[in-house]
Amino acid sequence: MTSHYKSFTYIENLHQHIGEAVTLNGWVFDKTEKGKLIFIKLRDGSGIVQCVLFKPNVSEDISANAQALTQESSVSVKGLVRAEQRAPGGVEIDVQDIKLWQVARDYPITPKEHGVEFLMEHRHLWLRSTRQHAIMRVRAAVIKAIRDFFDGNGFTLMDSPILTPNASEGTSTLFETQYFDLGKAYLTQSGQLYAEASAMALGRVYTFGPTFRAEKSKTRRHLTEFWMVEPEMAYFDLNDDMDLAEDFVEYIVQYCLKTCKRELAILGRDITKLEAVKRPFHRLSYTEAVEWLNANEIKLNKRTPDGAEVQVDFPWGEDFGAPQEEAIMTQFNKPCIIHRYPTDVKAFYMKRDVENPKVVLAMDMLAPEGAGEIIGGSQREDDFNALRERVLHENLPEHEFQWYLDLRKYGSVPHSGFGLGLERTVKWITGAEHIREVIPFPRMIYRIVP
Repeated sequence: MTSHYKSFTYIENLHQHIGEAVTLNGWVFDKTEKGKLIFIKLRDGSGIVQCVLFKPNVSEDISANAQALTQESSVSVKGLVRAEQRAPGGVEIDVQDIKLWQVARDYPITPKEHGVEFLMEHRHLWLRSTRQHAIMRVRAAVIKAIRDFFDGNGFTLMDSPILTPNASEGTSTLFETQYFDLGKAYLTQSGQLYAEASAMALGRVYTFGPTFRAEKSKTRRHLTEFWMVEPEMAYFDLNDDMDLAEDFVEYIVQYCLKTCKRELAILGRDITKLEAVKRPFHRLSYTEAVEWLNANEIKLNKRTPDGAEVQVDFPWGEDFGAPQEEAIMTQFNKPCIIHRYPTDVKAFYMKRDVENPKVVLAMDMLAPEGAGEIIGGSQREDDFNALRERVLHENLPEHEFQWYLDLRKYGSVPHSGFGLGLERTVKWITGAEHIREVIPFPRMIYRIVP
């Protein structure tokens, strides 16, 4: 998009204006003085450029304005764009004028090391750092890739409600609120159930928005509020679902490699590991994964009745935790899909395998490099009686799920879908150590501010 209607220029477009006088608006990232020269690093959200002021070339007032600048002072700089291969972005600004908007005093985040708690308390300012800026740009690229992929492949965006009358997963990890005179309402754990209704109307749909889990978890992978994209497809079986998930993740990663080279370089990301993320991905059944764990002596910690902790072979029927997922992924350099999980560890709406009712037609995609699960999905139960039996088995209120059961009474078809966690995906692509870094304002069990 052109910016001819702007009275100023963005740093990312400076290479188009070499030899021209421009006005930049931004904040001081850093400033140093050397004799008659003042070097100002200016950031504007699109990039950073070095602005060089030579005192004899400007008035005393302009020179005084430059000397008054501090970290994060807001300023407008007018100057000549000059090619300089040694400078970031290949350009510098010869300063002609400076206008002060505000001189920042005692900016709390300085170049020295700060503890995580301090940075989280100042998250509203920490976002301005080079690393956080790069991560947020990658996050925006992942979001664009998600929308482009589905919009370009015949999907319709259908928004699911955030306030719901019941749990989509059949669990107790819900945030609840009083909904007028109608009783309890809950913040959604997933947009999936409503996406299934939308898919029966439009064939291929996706929902994309915030979801909430009241899990008391403190791991590097958990947030209480996070974003999830959930496609749902009529007439898709489990194999179709897994194929789509592979196409989707490959597209996201390759899009980021193409559009976020600068950001990934700032983050020090080894892009050769991301370049390997191309179809086909690896696939293991749950049973094969359990066999691999036991063959490689990956033990499970268990407590005996008297409270002692012992290590045992991983039992068939137990759900995988982070240690098992990370162990499985040590053998792969690109994602792996684990499929056909035990019925008892998965959600009520997942379809049982007709060839083995002990497992459901579910799949999880695990990413390499310790990233863990980024996708969970399944073929959905499309038989009315089988789904109703599962609702009752899980002690869910049948009347609240009547509309969901209705989908199996009026033109029911095989259908499938999955959910991809945005923050876990961004964490993997950026190589961030903790998930709190990849969402602008993280919500965790011990934090709800700023």
